[in-house]
Amino acid sequence: MNITDHIKNRWSPRSFTEEQVTEDQLNRIFEAARWAASGNNGQPWRFIYGRKGTEAFKNIFDALMEGNQTWAKNASVLIAVVGRTRHEYKERANRQWMYDVGLAVGNLSIQATAEGLHLHQMGGVHFDVLDKNIGVVEPFESIAVIALGHKGSPDLLPEPLAERETAERTRKELSDIVFEGQFPG
Repeated sequence: MNITDHIKNRWSPRSFTEEQVTEDQLNRIFEAARWAASGNNGQPWRFIYGRKGTEAFKNIFDALMEGNQTWAKNASVLIAVVGRTRHEYKERANRQWMYDVGLAVGNLSIQATAEGLHLHQMGGVHFDVLDKNIGVVEPFESIAVIALGHKGSPDLLPEPLAERETAERTRKELSDIVFEGQFPG
């Protein structure tokens, strides 16, 4: 199907080059996230980032599970994704906070691709360590870490990661994920 190239070309590599992400690129990526839709315009997302070689990078990196540390150490930037779990205006639970944060990360992802960058989102994180290292407290919750940078060669990765890096990219068929009128039992 014909969809925008920035969506088609989005890729989650594990191999990154040494080339740094510029401050302008980071600003545009975060600006794209800022403009995401959110329930009651609550904008519950927060992004805490660190550039490679900084204490902020190390604080996020140290919370990654070992398998992700193997390759994420080469990313130019690590971004912790955090969301506010309660509405600001009524201080009641926000059932849609993860949905809203996901929309912001979707915008961030598309803008990164438009910038010629790549990102890899991770759930393999020791979230208690991450929260401690970056100071996340209630009513906020960390939910992912993103490795961001310029795509590198699969040859830079250990096996089996190099093999996974070159595997064919697949997606489920629309008929497996879209249904009219009723959820399939």
